[in-house]
Amino acid sequence: MITTIPESTHRAHPLAGQKMSGARMIMQVLADEGVEAIFGYSGGAILPTYDAVFLYNEEQQRAGGRQIPLIVPANEQGAGFMAAGFARATGRVGVCLVTSGPGATNTVTPVRDCMADSVPIVVISGQVARAAIGTDAFQEAPVTAIMGSVAKHVFLVTEPQRLEATMRTAFELARTGRPGPVVVDVPKDVQNWEGLFQGAGTLPIPGYRRRMQTLAERRLEPRVAERFFEMLGESRRPLIYAGGGVIHGDASAELVAFATAFDIPVVTTLMGIGAIDTTHRLAMRMLGMHGAAFANYAVDDCDFLIAVGARFDDRVAGVPAKFARGARRIAQLDIDEAEINKVKRTHWSHVGLLPEALSALTAHGRRAGFTGEFASWHAHLGELKRRHAMNYDRDSALIQPYYVIEQINRLTAGEAIITTGVGQHQMWAAQYSDFRRPRLWLTSGSMGTMGFGLPAAIGAQLARPDRLVVDIDGDSSIRMNLGELETVTTYELPIKVVVLNNCGDGMVKQWQKLFFKGRLSASDRSLHKKDFIRAAEADGFPYAVRLERKADVPRVIEEFLRFKGPAFLEVMIDPDAGVYPMVGPGQTYEEMITGEFIASRHKVDITPPGPSEMF
Repeated sequence: MITTIPESTHRAHPLAGQKMSGARMIMQVLADEGVEAIFGYSGGAILPTYDAVFLYNEEQQRAGGRQIPLIVPANEQGAGFMAAGFARATGRVGVCLVTSGPGATNTVTPVRDCMADSVPIVVISGQVARAAIGTDAFQEAPVTAIMGSVAKHVFLVTEPQRLEATMRTAFELARTGRPGPVVVDVPKDVQNWEGLFQGAGTLPIPGYRRRMQTLAERRLEPRVAERFFEMLGESRRPLIYAGGGVIHGDASAELVAFATAFDIPVVTTLMGIGAIDTTHRLAMRMLGMHGAAFANYAVDDCDFLIAVGARFDDRVAGVPAKFARGARRIAQLDIDEAEINKVKRTHWSHVGLLPEALSALTAHGRRAGFTGEFASWHAHLGELKRRHAMNYDRDSALIQPYYVIEQINRLTAGEAIITTGVGQHQMWAAQYSDFRRPRLWLTSGSMGTMGFGLPAAIGAQLARPDRLVVDIDGDSSIRMNLGELETVTTYELPIKVVVLNNCGDGMVKQWQKLFFKGRLSASDRSLHKKDFIRAAEADGFPYAVRLERKADVPRVIEEFLRFKGPAFLEVMIDPDAGVYPMVGPGQTYEEMITGEFIASRHKVDITPPGPSEMF
């Protein structure tokens, strides 16, 4: 059965009743959904749909209509991360189109990455013809079985008449509720099938839609809001703990309005960076394993923790029982009921859409004339910021990565889109960059996928051609998807790629130095022969420079960022530069290692963790 919209409530689609192939229906639904770019790599099982993309754009060109560019990566994993970068930069659904077998399996990591970080993408994969499924046919893979454990939902289209409705439903599932990746596996014969295009209709998913309707209709009751302000009134040290859900839920403006209305400071998770302008007077930067020392101490010192769109994950609450150890009350707002009381017990909670919930709290507090007594708390936080400020060896003769990022930040002023790979460079970028608004910080958070930065930058630049996009990457991380350098120049994207080269897996080396007596097993790249500048030049980068002298940093960074077109910069940084602060596995904020240049309020002994606690 297919759910259709009554004629009285919508206009008939201009193509309704027209005979089309399944592939053409896929393409038309993409157009109807407002898709602005398709990222993908072709192959035998998806060729009918690729041909439909070509024919659609040809028709649009003749008619003067809107074409949908098809961006071809070096690898399907790159396509998945490009779709993710597009989605993260806009909040809209990214689209990835790949073939069967290895084409589909190459997207498993991006799909899991999007699921872990609640990013909406739709992956359309070709599949062998229905009659060949299960026969170990050429380039066959059990996509539904593989993707079923890592995606929000997976469809295998075995009934051609349901293809059109399935495609619309995939977009609905990807963007509603807690966003996530949806995979649609389409056999080749279903793509070649011909039928009548309906122009409307979705699959019946009554349980899901009922839950979404309940969420949309759920309101914060006055008595519940009153109880919240009773707890806030008893507090002298309240703190908002904002996560990625604030950004995914488009609730940043409401969060800032709530925080400023009642003068409550805000810490954010890695994924929540940008939920509040990092230069805002109430912003206390990032907390967690590599959060600012003053942010982590603020969490220890608060007496009322207000979690908004955050899930108390292990990189934040490594020891849940001792996280926010001074908090007498914990409140939690989230769109996902499963997150409430999952890690930390709460004293007050609300499940619903975050913009509406925050607006309701703000309105209630204003009506009630609420004012808190938080002056001494703000003075305390100001002292924490001063005493435990981020810092590094500014007198070193070697190029320090923090200095490089400070120089980039000086010129971008918190307005550029920054993407990263995963590792030390990711944390340095998070710690030393400013973000004036949401969706400027794009990184692989929960999965921690190396190779994310470059393809994500491509997706972001196509989504936001008006923005400067900078990929801050590491020499090991960028190797994972180095082939996408060619994609940048093929499509003449003005992306700026900076590689902080410390000749190895920097974060792994840091752990090995701290916890494995300096045994750099498989992490040192100092003897490798890779020449990143020649690689960038070979892929057509008109600007490709290696920076080796500290005195040249300000000049070269400005030259690099102002270059009109794709630019590649390799910076040879201090190979021993570390990421600090650092909260080791199984340790509390009280045991945080702050390094030589950030003041700690505790004496910390570095004790190697047990084997089960690694990473």
